[in-house]
Amino acid sequence: MTDLSHQPISVVVVDDHAIFRSGLRADLDTRLHVVAEADSVETAIEAITREQPAVVLLDVHLPGGNGGGGAEVLAGCAALLGKTRFLALSVSDAAEDVVTVIRAGARGYVTKTISGAEISDAVVRVAGGDAVFSPRLAGFVLDAFGTASVASVDDELDRLSARELEVMRLIARGYSYKEVARELFISVKTVETHVSSVLRKLQLSSRHELTRWAADRRLL
Repeated sequence: MTDLSHQPISVVVVDDHAIFRSGLRADLDTRLHVVAEADSVETAIEAITREQPAVVLLDVHLPGGNGGGGAEVLAGCAALLGKTRFLALSVSDAAEDVVTVIRAGARGYVTKTISGAEISDAVVRVAGGDAVFSPRLAGFVLDAFGTASVASVDDELDRLSARELEVMRLIARGYSYKEVARELFISVKTVETHVSSVLRKLQLSSRHELTRWAADRRLL
């Protein structure tokens, strides 16, 4: 039997500068394996959807799409957020950039001033479920969300399975049961079962309450 515990962590690198991508790829250590690269919103969504890596190293400012950059990539890959984790990697240390991608679903944010060894460690930690930030950036997140609210949202989301999380996001965005079924390649009956389970676990009574719950927590 193959020992999967020593398999390298699959990574997709998203940055619009080819020289930076090649340098980063060379600096990452052997615990990580780059399975694809992308240089725009569209190519990033395509590569991430195709590869479904453990971690995406995601630049914040990217060409293409509707101008939303890394946050737009996260929105386009919302269905994968239960299994693929995103670590923002940018030259920007602006509070607005940090808060925007974290609200969109990134698990951390580091600046490009850190070393290859530090980036490798950050990817491993994010793959393991940690939230990772360059020291001065963590304060932006705490100011925007508050430590208690971040812990509360994480605890609530941890109650949901990966499939329930996918269904929850689509229902909260206004998809009908049929549209969710078509999007996730499951039956309408299965969608109904997942919705009932989500409502029960989150102690909500209707899809309208679910939409409000998700909007209040910046999960849409």
